[in-house]
Amino acid sequence: MAKQIKVSLIGNPNTGKTSVFNLLTGLNQQVGNYPGITVEKKEGICKLSRGVKAHILDLPGTYSLNASSLDENVVIELLLNKKDKDFPDVAVVVSDVENLKRNLLLFTQIKDLEIPTILVINMADRMSRKGISLDIPLLEKELNTKIALVSARKSQGIDELKKLIESYSTLPKTSCLNALSFAPEYFDRLQKAFPNQSLYKLWLVITQDVNFRKFDKQDLDIAPDFKIKSESELKRLQQKETIKRYQFINDVLKQGLTIDEKAATGMRARLDRVLTHKFWGYFIFFAILMLIFQAIYDWSSYPMDLIDEAFAWLSEAAKSALPSGPFVDLITEGIIPGLGGIVIFIPQIAFLFLFISILEESGYMSRVVFLMDRVMRRFGLSGKSVVPLVSGTACAIPAVMATRNIENWKERLITILVVPFTTCSARLPVYLIIIALVIPDEKVGWIFSYQSLTLMLLYFIGFGSAVGSAWLLNKLLKIKSKSYFVIEMPGYKVPLFKNVAINVIEKTKAFVFGAGKIILAISIILWVLASFGPNENFSKAEEIVTAQYPDVSQEELDQKIASHKLEYSFIGYAGKAIEPVVAPLGYDWKIGIGIISSFAAREVFVGTLATIYSVGSDEEETIKNRMAAEVHPVTGRPLFNLASGISLLLFYAFAMQCMSTLAIVKRETNSWKWPMAQLILMSALAYSIALIVYQILK
Repeated sequence: MAKQIKVSLIGNPNTGKTSVFNLLTGLNQQVGNYPGITVEKKEGICKLSRGVKAHILDLPGTYSLNASSLDENVVIELLLNKKDKDFPDVAVVVSDVENLKRNLLLFTQIKDLEIPTILVINMADRMSRKGISLDIPLLEKELNTKIALVSARKSQGIDELKKLIESYSTLPKTSCLNALSFAPEYFDRLQKAFPNQSLYKLWLVITQDVNFRKFDKQDLDIAPDFKIKSESELKRLQQKETIKRYQFINDVLKQGLTIDEKAATGMRARLDRVLTHKFWGYFIFFAILMLIFQAIYDWSSYPMDLIDEAFAWLSEAAKSALPSGPFVDLITEGIIPGLGGIVIFIPQIAFLFLFISILEESGYMSRVVFLMDRVMRRFGLSGKSVVPLVSGTACAIPAVMATRNIENWKERLITILVVPFTTCSARLPVYLIIIALVIPDEKVGWIFSYQSLTLMLLYFIGFGSAVGSAWLLNKLLKIKSKSYFVIEMPGYKVPLFKNVAINVIEKTKAFVFGAGKIILAISIILWVLASFGPNENFSKAEEIVTAQYPDVSQEELDQKIASHKLEYSFIGYAGKAIEPVVAPLGYDWKIGIGIISSFAAREVFVGTLATIYSVGSDEEETIKNRMAAEVHPVTGRPLFNLASGISLLLFYAFAMQCMSTLAIVKRETNSWKWPMAQLILMSALAYSIALIVYQILK
């Protein structure tokens, strides 16, 4: 059996840690969540010499072991617990050659945990351009470690890093400084109280809200001859510790690091002045967003159409090749369309994460977050919430996944919960056909029509609802979550193709295998409900309809049979059952069926109505004519009038009619509590607003 070395990859955000991870593991990696929490866990396998492998765990980015967020707690709890299955044989701390002073704070803390530690100095290819030179032997001696000088961009230094990982047992475990010498009496008493424990580990338990296998703060507080200080006193001691570490780091870098200041500044400062400008910064950002949104909308339409056609062809081919029967119907009308419903989202997800990865890799996304944080924080959101909210106009699924960039759990949760309010492309088919039915096709002035203004207003309503709901949730959710806005301003660089490609592949794969299973299962359930009925009205539909319409063409007869079957199927009876509930909104049982079926996806509403009204879903004009001619059974007025039409538009503007979004919210929050709360509250809000509007307008 091959020997496996457990490696923890640790580092500040934006040091190129993910690039190093990708170079070590390639596509031989997987992404999940830590048990019971929502922090992302990335791990992979790296082949070293013959018969030796490294299990690489890419820990969440952290600035220090003074934790301020859930992801930083994950790092500390793992490094404190030797019994954890992922406890590392060796820690690899990744630093950025341009920010070495700040990165070394975390390195000195890891060294104090007495774990064999390798220091990776990344972005070595920028040293000559930035006027940086390093004395590696001196740094290794002073820091009491081995250093790998790496350029992830040019794939340099990785072989040397692999050799250091393999020979981890020869690395020194001792600290590189005595960081706790600033309060000798206090720490002497602590060490005497627990003589067999690491002093620095005890200090972390005292100062951090973390779980340690043997101790917690209460155990330490009742120890004889030792008393934990107040929180304010502990903060002052932490500050003294940080000053002590930086004094050591400064002394080391004075000897081992030389920087030509003229070469180090220039283009970056000029770009920052424009991209973070109080006016031009916002203008450039929204211009980029418009380009990205347009590209996602245009580029994804071609592969999505191909996927749609491919699955339609596959369904027809299977129907022709296989003998007829219920099982074949399940395959051709349930499973294949269900799989198509999963795969068809892939282009949107892939293109969205392609653009997000490019913006992140280039260093621009950090500027956007800095720019927007002041505005979004008023509503309980983060600057990092901007990207998910905007990308939600394409699809809520990748938008929810994009919230992973938000470190603060409360801000991330609020963003996840409000993203579905933004108007996604799935709502457009519903909006367009209802607007065409109930809004006059007349101009306001010379340019805009009432219909286009209505559509634009629906987009504004969606975004306004998201921001307003965020403000309300921020007041209501009693979640303890420290909110320190710390954002790295990395240097600008050309995105690495390998990093972008791996990011797109991994996140797309996570959707297909995570949410996909749930989507497929519910698609099959919906097919069963629409394909079977409880009595003879369904089973003898052909005889009943043929007797009623003896002189119609075969095509029209088939359409009427399909409509009759749907009406008397299980889902048809469900529509009739909820008719008393939807009637106050101005709807009949047919619209009720559309609402039920559109739980699979909002755009299903139009296709369902097409079947109900006995026409093919591709004959949009005929659908409009038939829907326009539909009369309310009680009032005798057109069913789709201004009151019912506006009511229906607003219902879909607020309702959570998308099972795939619920599936991905469950995956991202690791609980069914939040998606079910989303479903119930958004549906209640949609119903209430639709009811009020209809009762006023009718």
